[in-house]
Amino acid sequence: MANKSNTFSESWHRISGLRLSLRPSVHVRMQRFRGEKWYIFNDPFNNSFFRVRPQAYDFLIRLTPSRTVEEIWEDCLARNPDSAPGQEDVLQLLTQLYYANLLYTEQSSDSQALFERFRKRKQKEIQSRFLSIMFMRIPLLDPNRFLTRILPLIKRLLSPLGALVWFLVVGLAIKTVVDHFDMASQQAQGILAPGNLFLLYAGMVLIKSLHELGHALVCRRFGGEVHTMGVMLLVFTPLPYMDATSSWAFRNRWERAFVGAAGMITELFVAGIFTVVWAYTGQGTLHSLSYNIMFIASVSTLVFNGNPLLRFDGYYILSDLLDIPNLSTQSSLQLRHFAEKYLFGYKDSAGSAQTPKEAFWLSVFGILSGVYRVLVFTGIILFVADKFLLAGMIMALVCVVSWVIVPLYRFFNYLATSPRLERTRTRAVLVSSLLGFCVVLFVVACPFPNRFRSPGVLEAVHYIKVVNDAPGYVERLFVPSGTFVEIGTALMALSDKELDINTKNAHAQKDETKALIMRAMSGEIADLKPLQKRLETIENRLVDLENQKKDLVVTARQKGLWVAPTAKDRIGSWIPKGSMIGEIVDPSAFRFSTIVSQDDASNLFVDRIRKTEVRIYGHEGKNVQVTSYRIIPFEQKKLPSAALGWYGGGEIAVSSKDDTGTLAAESFFSINADLQLSDGVSFYQGRAGKLRFTMAPEPLIVQGWRSLRQLLQKRYRI
Repeated sequence: MANKSNTFSESWHRISGLRLSLRPSVHVRMQRFRGEKWYIFNDPFNNSFFRVRPQAYDFLIRLTPSRTVEEIWEDCLARNPDSAPGQEDVLQLLTQLYYANLLYTEQSSDSQALFERFRKRKQKEIQSRFLSIMFMRIPLLDPNRFLTRILPLIKRLLSPLGALVWFLVVGLAIKTVVDHFDMASQQAQGILAPGNLFLLYAGMVLIKSLHELGHALVCRRFGGEVHTMGVMLLVFTPLPYMDATSSWAFRNRWERAFVGAAGMITELFVAGIFTVVWAYTGQGTLHSLSYNIMFIASVSTLVFNGNPLLRFDGYYILSDLLDIPNLSTQSSLQLRHFAEKYLFGYKDSAGSAQTPKEAFWLSVFGILSGVYRVLVFTGIILFVADKFLLAGMIMALVCVVSWVIVPLYRFFNYLATSPRLERTRTRAVLVSSLLGFCVVLFVVACPFPNRFRSPGVLEAVHYIKVVNDAPGYVERLFVPSGTFVEIGTALMALSDKELDINTKNAHAQKDETKALIMRAMSGEIADLKPLQKRLETIENRLVDLENQKKDLVVTARQKGLWVAPTAKDRIGSWIPKGSMIGEIVDPSAFRFSTIVSQDDASNLFVDRIRKTEVRIYGHEGKNVQVTSYRIIPFEQKKLPSAALGWYGGGEIAVSSKDDTGTLAAESFFSINADLQLSDGVSFYQGRAGKLRFTMAPEPLIVQGWRSLRQLLQKRYRI
């Protein structure tokens, strides 16, 4: 139903006398979105799609060169005065159809304009490809004839039997990964190793080719046509792509969603096959290639293709399931509607949403997709710059132009020339200027909390590591872990049969030597002195053996808490001399040993730190105050605990050459912070946490500029 505000238009005279019609090549199909009837106009000549409501369709099908636009509009108004489109609606509708090259007139000048618009459209597509330099597409061939020939095979593949085979293969693959999870996770650490890059790329090309083929097969199965396949330069990496936009005209939304999901379904099936191959092959090229295919199919499917915030498969699937075509465009129009109506005062603005709930979700989607797109592109730029600095700088420049300069230019042009703001232009300029000033003030002048965190572990001020002074088998534990012990308390008993045998032999040698001494005293005086020397040596050895037997009982050398969580598991096992059995911790005083990265180290040596506090993992919401801290003023590489490194589940990168997991990949500064014991917080030796440094508040631009300089200096030496 036309609104009263747009029934008449001041610009109606521009089109009222035109004689127009739809181009003969335009096809029309009816679709239902959310129970409402819509009509899809499609022109195979230029691959254009346009969606209209029944009221607009009723007007468009009456277009003919024998009648003017005004005559047709008046006829529609007479037929349906409540639902006929207004003059403003007709003006916008014909303008959009004109630029989509779906309108035709018998005037010779319009034929020339038709090809001129087609040329300009192609020119804009080329410019768009240039601006999307990281996702440039190059068409190569038309596969539609081949797909038509194998259509009977496609129908057999896309059948209940094919679905059953798919579920069996994917289910078997999931079980295989679970059974070999340790091996799979360990092999993932070398996925970006230089020697694996070729196999990684080969696997990517193979899996993406099958991905695009899956889209094409399903699209052709439901009557769509695929006329374009080619190469997409994804971050300068050649990968296959295909154009299945003909599926947009499918009436059944589940068929459209199936076309969108076909690539991921194909990837998972192929990944399932190669998962089984990987699990049952030995080391070699086939084994590594299979793992790369399995890794690429799972990661790319979940992170990229399945993510609806990027305009990949997940986006189109969500759009089809929600019955909101052009979801990204609709969200942008809805955000513009909010700005025009509530900020610029354009009361006639109409949003793309049908309900307030839909308006909310469209707005949320538009904001989240924009933010996520910037984050993804930023990560891609940094990744490329790490390998090719010049290429990364070019990509960053292109992104700045396309994300900042071009949108600002379009916005200023919109404020200056848009007919929609003709009566509220002054307000729009003032509101935009005020918002821009507030944003600049917010970023440049407003102070924001300035903090950084560093990981660390709890250490008792007084603690000792308990080791065994003699080797042996663990025979008995006298006290369990967690018991408070005094000095001399027996902790563990060891046994050594070889020591018992040596002691028995030494006693026998002693008795034998004494007997020989008695015999020498009665007659062979010359042998007496050597025998006495031998006896002395044996007695010294016996003393040493007795001391070793005493050392088989491990005792506490300091009072405190006995901590040996793995002692029970050692019963019956052999432990060599000097093995660490546990620790005795004095729980009266603790400190927090933390490491500070080079990025944050500059804050340590200037008088900027206002407050320090520690948060221990497992005690969320309870901060421990720091009474004092000491900075060790030289760089280190040895972590205080393996729990801080990657191998121990921490966040610090460690050297792959160190099996202990305590050698950091980059140098750091160490800090020892004395803690104030607090109620409700349990202190345990070796428990991890983070030390938070709070500094003087600073504006966002200052903090961002410092982080940018540190990033450029650290990663690119700029």
